[in-house]
This record gives sequence, structure tokens and C-alpha cells, in this order.
Amino acid sequence: MPYHWTENPPDAGAVLTLWPYRSLPHKGFAVVILVTFVVITIPLYPLLGTALVWGMLPFMLAGVAGLWWGLRRSYRDGTTLEELTRAGDILTLIHTPARGAPQSWECNIYWAKAELHDNGGPVPFYITLSGNGRTVEIGRFLSEDERKALFAELSDYLRKG
Repeated sequence: MPYHWTENPPDAGAVLTLWPYRSLPHKGFAVVILVTFVVITIPLYPLLGTALVWGMLPFMLAGVAGLWWGLRRSYRDGTTLEELTRAGDILTLIHTPARGAPQSWECNIYWAKAELHDNGGPVPFYITLSGNGRTVEIGRFLSEDERKALFAELSDYLRKG
């Protein structure tokens, strides 16, 4: 699962770290680009030595470049990170987006409440934390099943306080 609970000393509490799922490792990225380049150039082989190659080549290279750009953008977006930490009675959620400044939320753990919204949110089974007069989302980038499992674990953690 793309989240992990880290147990710290008893006075520090647990740390929950969440990150987006990465289905394509960097080695797979290189393989996809190479295979795409090889497959996309197959129609050029019969045309070698003719002027048509120069007419088709820029479009084929643009297709490979577009795939490269799209996968790189996906990797950058995958650097999103969320950390839920506890220091004494204070629960802190820090959301670090791929682009932009980190956002934080703090609340006394005894007032914190996790809610699972089956529908009506930006994604099904949307998880929010509320307390200290604010409601924040957590784990939006997780899959439905992962959000359900996270909600159960998070509710247990908050209940133990």
C-alpha cells in the first residue's frame, strides 16, 4: 500500500506517511520509451532513402517526445507526500504537493475526527479529518480500497488517542 505507519517512542506517537502509487519504475520508463521508438519507426524502414522519411520522421519523433513529457510529468506529480504526525497531544498533517508550498493542519488529537464520505466528494470514499475549526482531506490520491483500509486504521488510531 502506498502508505506506511512508523512507530516511534511512546511519547512521540506514530507517523503516517502517504504517497501516490508508482506503477512504472524508472527502468520501466526507459523500456517503454525504447519500445515505443522502435515500434513507431517500423513504418519508416521501407521508406529509407526516399524523401518521405523526412516528412514522417518529425511527427513520429513528436509522438515519442510527447510520451516522454507525459511520463515525466506523471513522475513529478507523484512526488506528492502527506505526513500525519503526533507530538504530545497535537496531531499535525503536512501535505506537500508536487508543485506549490506545503500546507499544514494542527489539532488536539482528542478533538480530531476522521470521516469517510461515500459520495459527494471529489473521489468516492473521500476521507477528511476535522478539528480546530477546519476540515482537511487526507489520502485523496489513494485508490478506493486503500482509502477504506486507511479510514479503518486512522479511526482506530484516533480512538486510542
